[in-house]
Amino acid sequence: MTKRKTVKAKEPVKIRFKSVSGGNKSIYLDIYQGGVRFYKFLKMYLIPETTEAAKMQNANTLIAANAIKSQMIIDLANSEAGIRINPAGARLLLMDWLDLYQADRDKKGRRVGNIVPNLKKILIAYRGDKITLRQVDKRYCLGLIDYMRNGYLTQYGGLLSTSTAHAYCSMFSTVLKAAVTAGLLPTNPFDRIATGDRIGAADSKREYLTATELQTLIATPFPDKGIIRKVNGRLYGGRDIRAAFLFSCFTGLRLSDVKALRWGNIVEEGGKWRIDGLIIKKTRRPLYLPLGGEALKHLPERKEAGAEVLVFNLPETDGFTDKKIKEWAAAAGLKKKVTFHVARHTFATLELTAGADLYTVSTLMGHTNVLTTQIYAKIIDRKKVEAVNLVDGLFNPQTKTQKKGRKIQATTGNKER
Repeated sequence: MTKRKTVKAKEPVKIRFKSVSGGNKSIYLDIYQGGVRFYKFLKMYLIPETTEAAKMQNANTLIAANAIKSQMIIDLANSEAGIRINPAGARLLLMDWLDLYQADRDKKGRRVGNIVPNLKKILIAYRGDKITLRQVDKRYCLGLIDYMRNGYLTQYGGLLSTSTAHAYCSMFSTVLKAAVTAGLLPTNPFDRIATGDRIGAADSKREYLTATELQTLIATPFPDKGIIRKVNGRLYGGRDIRAAFLFSCFTGLRLSDVKALRWGNIVEEGGKWRIDGLIIKKTRRPLYLPLGGEALKHLPERKEAGAEVLVFNLPETDGFTDKKIKEWAAAAGLKKKVTFHVARHTFATLELTAGADLYTVSTLMGHTNVLTTQIYAKIIDRKKVEAVNLVDGLFNPQTKTQKKGRKIQATTGNKER
């Protein structure tokens, strides 16, 4: 009689361990359901068994983990686990989900600007546009991180900056989290990526001009080396770049928005001037911005220009604009790397230094999140610390040698007089 071979059924849920800092091990469940594998971290840990108490603690932890595992198996069998995966996720293309995500955000008035379309370009360059949402797993995300660090080239031929790559990864994780909420993915693959393998946020360094440096720049002639281009039948030189840069120093406008500014956006009412109706290119939101006296100083003469005429006619190439500004800063003796965007940072730091509150500055700059503005507040805080530290040591008790040196110096000084 032939002996039948016993086939052991595979468990749909297994306990796994992942090493974390301090020698501890994080416990998670490896779950296989409907042809899809996903993981559930229990936020339970095994500690190094250096004592009997530690061994006892680990034993109790494992008992609790196995109880959760058993309940999960029962729930899966009864289809009550709450992890029902929408089969549409297996067919839905990643690019289509990105479009749906942005459309939903726009509908709710929570626009994300150009970051999603730009992210799509990177994803297509990475693995094409035929990847389904369900194919986005940990391996895909790790490869994307490496591609952003070392492979993807911008339109200018350079690699992405750390801060830009971090922003794209954060947005991609948010998009995948939304897919989990919609039941299209079991888990967010980014949750399984160790912190050290992710692209961290770069140190937030914002170059800016102090009030003294700005005064020096204003007093320095702009290196206008001839005509830049012809706009609307009129010729413009470097004076337009100079005026636009200084206008931005007192309004915080980005170069893209300064270039789009038209005379119809400059409104006067009751002796007060403001920018009204300008759509910010980055956020696609309208801007309302009061104009102070310093900003008005740097507006060109309107003369007979109509409402649709550009206020500043600047070169098409932003790189040329930055090149001229760098030349100007060098002529002023400034050691900082000054580009047009430095004007925006200068506005923020000047306002906060003058005592404006963080929320007001955030509104003036058109930030969608006040956390972005806090970067400038940290800059001001560092400057305050530096200022306080300048007096450290001035009033320390002097040594005999220091006293003797000062006495000799005073005597010598008296003889000279």
